[in-house]
Amino acid sequence: MTFGTAQDRVIAWGHARESRYVVLANVHVVVTASRESAFGAVVAAADMATPDGAPVAWMLGKVGNKPQERVSGPDLTWALLGRCEREALPVYFFGSSRETLSLLAERITATFPNLLVVGFEAPPFRPISEQEANESVERINASGAGLVFVGLGCPKQEHWMLAHRGRVNAVMLGVGAAFDFHAGTVSRAPEWMREHGLEWLHRLASEPRRLWKRYLVTNTLFIAGAARQLLTRRHAE
Repeated sequence: MTFGTAQDRVIAWGHARESRYVVLANVHVVVTASRESAFGAVVAAADMATPDGAPVAWMLGKVGNKPQERVSGPDLTWALLGRCEREALPVYFFGSSRETLSLLAERITATFPNLLVVGFEAPPFRPISEQEANESVERINASGAGLVFVGLGCPKQEHWMLAHRGRVNAVMLGVGAAFDFHAGTVSRAPEWMREHGLEWLHRLASEPRRLWKRYLVTNTLFIAGAARQLLTRRHAE
């Protein structure tokens, strides 16, 4: 899958108001899916899963025998907003905090002045009731959104999207930290680090207390799993 192909598919689904969901799979998502069967089933059930992380794209290229382009959440989000502005496709943002959404709204308005943004919603961090969930669905559907960008974090956003496929009349994209990156509340790694698969290192340095275990443990597990898979494949050949 190319970056352009991913955009085209999402936009087509959005115009048709098809209820689908997209998983942006970084190393954390891949490792969690391989170790937790319930989450693995959520990822496998997605209408589209893209290689969000550079290591995931590299690995797909190795096992697929041809280069695989990275299709990351922040990059895909920004590209899709441009397409939606040009094609008059309404969008909705669901997740994060009110403060982050307020900053995100300012950035989006400045960059895409003609974009049809039909909703910003920051759900409570506590577990929500069935009535609250139903009210969110009603708001999203009443807005007429074709795309819903979901920023609840992994694995919450993926479970939410699966639970709402068939209920939300739009394409749901689990874009994770894209809200924070584009709002400016979290700094993104320089382009050279992203190109060389070092974005995780930049985030670890930015938030060491919160992310040290996630990155050091999951990265190690990913490397071990990738090496095992490549060796097994080589022996099979």
